[in-house]
Amino acid sequence: MGNKTKNLLALSPNSLIMGMILALVGGFLDAYTYITRDAVFATAQTGNMVLFAVRAASTEYNGAILNIPPFLAFIAGVLVAEYIKDKHTSHKRAVLLLEFAILFIVGWLPTSVPNMLITMCIAFVSSLQIATFNKLEKWSYNSTITTGNLRTAAQASYAAFVKHDSESMRKFNGFTAIILSFISGALIGTFFSTYLGKTSIWIAAGIILITVILYHKSNENSKEPLENY
Repeated sequence: MGNKTKNLLALSPNSLIMGMILALVGGFLDAYTYITRDAVFATAQTGNMVLFAVRAASTEYNGAILNIPPFLAFIAGVLVAEYIKDKHTSHKRAVLLLEFAILFIVGWLPTSVPNMLITMCIAFVSSLQIATFNKLEKWSYNSTITTGNLRTAAQASYAAFVKHDSESMRKFNGFTAIILSFISGALIGTFFSTYLGKTSIWIAAGIILITVILYHKSNENSKEPLENY
């Protein structure tokens, strides 16, 4: 019984449970910024680019400047993730700890802090996560943006249900779980952000911290370090 529990809680960078946890956090953060920070989606830069173009081409062209900082924060997050990967053997754990620290600090910041700074912090965290955890088993996925995951699940469903391909069925089930986790995170984030306000982000920070602990235990119990996977 003990071994079964350990296997259930074991986390590896490309495992389904890791992907589901991170997708849950991704959905939570989107709901958090939308409800508490002027109805913005800090994790999705596609919408940010569209808003930049729309404002730049309209009479609100001065407002287009406001869309630039989150974009730069997202790029900075990717660069920092690459730096950590280059300098640390346990880079995935280090990224999770950095995510936790930033989210925890954001929850402490007073409401007087401009929403732009908060949005930049969330965009930075999102890009750290995307750049570091981007594989579900052997397939590429995204834990904070669900469009690509939806496309992958839809493509896999054809081969799974029409051609009865077992590998495609496993892929479909995995990506469906990721999508449902993202939606669940958004629902949870909406509920707690509505009733707890800015400090609700500590829930996301707590999920990340628990993930770090389980990830560390998985590394200790594994014969081969999970960082090498």
